[in-house]
This record gives sequence, structure tokens and C-alpha cells, in this order.
Amino acid sequence: MKINTKLVSPLALVGALALVPVTASSFAAADTTNYQELEKFMSVYERVKANYVDQVDDKTLIKGAIDGMLAALDPHSSYVEANDFDQLKATTDGNYGGLGLTVSMEDGVVKVIAPTEDTPAWRAGIKSGDYITHINGEFLNNLSLDEAVAKMKGDPGTSVKLTIIRPGRDKPLDVALTRERIELHPVKWEIKEGVGYININTFSGNVADATKAALIGIDKATGGHPLGYVIDLRSNPGGLLDQAVDVADDFLDSGEIVSQRGRTKDDIERYYARPGDLAHGLPVVVLTDAGTASASEIVAGALQDHRRALIMGEKSFGKGSVQTVVQTGPEAALRLTTARYYTPSGRSVQAGGIDPDIPVPQLSDPDYKDRKVIREADLRRHLLAQSNVGDKLLEADNTPDPRFMMTPASLEKQGIKDFQLYYALNTIKRLSSTATIASAATPKKLR
Repeated sequence: MKINTKLVSPLALVGALALVPVTASSFAAADTTNYQELEKFMSVYERVKANYVDQVDDKTLIKGAIDGMLAALDPHSSYVEANDFDQLKATTDGNYGGLGLTVSMEDGVVKVIAPTEDTPAWRAGIKSGDYITHINGEFLNNLSLDEAVAKMKGDPGTSVKLTIIRPGRDKPLDVALTRERIELHPVKWEIKEGVGYININTFSGNVADATKAALIGIDKATGGHPLGYVIDLRSNPGGLLDQAVDVADDFLDSGEIVSQRGRTKDDIERYYARPGDLAHGLPVVVLTDAGTASASEIVAGALQDHRRALIMGEKSFGKGSVQTVVQTGPEAALRLTTARYYTPSGRSVQAGGIDPDIPVPQLSDPDYKDRKVIREADLRRHLLAQSNVGDKLLEADNTPDPRFMMTPASLEKQGIKDFQLYYALNTIKRLSSTATIASAATPKKLR
């Protein structure tokens, strides 16, 4: 089956190429500089082919050239073949093997962007900002990202040991994990203290339908009277653009959700909400952190710009680019950055992220002060944000709230395992109470 998908996930892969047909007329139109650059490439290719110490086949050389070409562009463009193609396809489908880690690489070091919820990595306590230095005792220095990821793969049920360096910790951590078949359950919901809690941990192909089902389930479970909703997008690395648009649409009655803009001024595509707010105008809080990326940022940015939700937690990852995935052969696919996306007010979150309306640190994480997080701006050769268009929202005040003075130990004594969620639920309850009082105080018209 052909893949032709628009992706907005932050997973850093290696290599890609757009194969463009070349005709005699296009060569005739090429300028002298282009010829000179092509001659340089052919000169190096011929020297390597003829004189390298070991004989190298054409496929290896061309694949290496493709990888190098796209490594010079941005961290999210890639060209994949064979096993890597199967992995890319499985990731977009939401069913793949591994440990459940979204990773990047810089200066030969594997950096964790985020673990996926309910996976071996997540259960083992691996966190955003961790550095993976060894796999089964083997030092990863100078390995490519593909090579490092391949070493973490394996048959379900087999074990692997990762050595992790975590900023703020004096000694490395050895973490033993058992590989699993990662079958994502992207949407989970429950009622917490009268509030509908919807946890969306990725944007694979069935997220929009699952979110609608969650809203219907919450409505039935509360007799049609939830106090509001908490949408948890923390550590959600993104996924499919159309799913993000549909999820945002569930909470909006009208207006633009997102626009994507390509190379030229005329290359703009806009997505709009359809009538019908499935949350019925009730208060909404969206939780974000440094692992909230791309498709997740589209949802958060749309609800923030339309004043439909309070964004709470930490600044998001900051990936504001769109990748188009096209199958180029039986077992090969091109994943190329083709556009930047913008929130309804014209903001680009590329390399800047979305600031929360209410910054709330994760006080229940004992490492939250010292743990270094990784964002788009930390990735080598990340795209720069272009000038924002339209009205810009007020910058969020990121001054720490003096009320956030509790320690992990004191929270544990109170039974609070997730301070950000605890704060979000209390906020919804306060907003619901305020709305009820305001409604009661509004004079009623006589019929």
C-alpha cells in the first residue's frame, strides 16, 4: 500500500532524497554554478569508487550521498529503505516494536526526547533529557542514530540494558528493560473528581475517532454533566496532521485551526473547524511539557489562540514543521520537510514552542529542577522560525508561582503522584464553580 502522509512528529531519523526527473531542457537551463557543484560530486564519487581501500558498491555510495544531503537540511527529513521503511510505516500506523522511546542524536550522544506512555521505557522511568551512553555495555560513541536505534530493537521478550546519564545525578543509571511489541493505545479516558480526563499520547491514524468516543463516554458516565475536561498532551511526540486537526475541531465551533505554508507565498493551506463543540463550551485545560511536540502543539496552539482552553504545565517542544511521506519504491520512502505550520493567530512555534498560560512545574518529579530537557532549538540544523504573521498573543509570564513550594516528599505524603494533573483538576473545579455562580447571578427573563 502506498504511503503518502503528512507527518508532524519530532522523531529524528537519518537521510532522505526527493528524486526529481531531469530532462535535457532542465540541464540546459541550469546555470554554471550547478554544473560546477555536480562536477565536484562526480569527481569525489569516481575517486572513492576507484581508490577506496575496500571495494564499495554503487548502492552504498548513493545511499551515503543521500543521507549526507539531507543531514545538511534539518533533523526531520529522511530517506528510508528495507527495515527502516517497515519501522516508519509501523510508526504512522501506531503499531511497532521496540522500547517506546523518541530519541535524537547530537555530537554522537543519543538524547531522549520523550518516552511513550505504557511502554517499557516509560515504565522504567526513563525521562526527557536523559542521555543513553551504552547499550548492553557497548559505548555508543560515533554510532549513527539508525545504528543506535537498531541496537535497542529486538524480538519481544528479550532483554536489553541501557546506561543513562541524567543531569542532576552524580552516577550513571543502569536500566534493564524487556522489549515488547509496541501497540499504541493513543487515547485513554476516565472521570477524575467529576472532571473528564483524556490522555492523548500520540497522533496515529485512529486518534480522532478515539477522542470523540472518549468525549461521548465521559458525557454518559457523568450523566451529561462533567465539570470540564483536562486534555493531557504531555510527552506526546506528534503524528498525523489530519488527526490533530480533527481533535482540535472537537473543542471548537468555528475558526481556523492551523495553516501550513510552503516555500512560496502562494503555497498556503488552511484548516478550519466545523460547527459543533463536543465539549459543550465547558472549561478545558491542556497539559503540556517539553515532550509535547508538533501535532500536539497544533492542538494546544489552536485552543489557546481561540481562548478555548488554558494551556498549563511547561513550554512545549517547538517543532513547527510538516513532513510529507511518499513511498518511492517497494521498500523505500521519502520523508521530507515541506512546510511550516502556524497557529490561528499567525504564530510559528518552530524552535520556540508554546508557552503555557499558567506555568506549573512538575513538583512530584524529584529531578525536575536539575533535569535538562531537549527541545527543537537544541537539535542541530533545526529550521529557524520565519516571521510570525497576524496578531501575537501576550507573552506568558514564566515567573515561578510562590505557591509552588511543595517538595516531592510532601506531595507523596498527601497522595499526590502527579502535581501538574492535580493542579489542572483543581483549576477546572474552580472554573466550573465560578461559572455556576455567575450563571445563578444572571437575571432570568420572564416568559
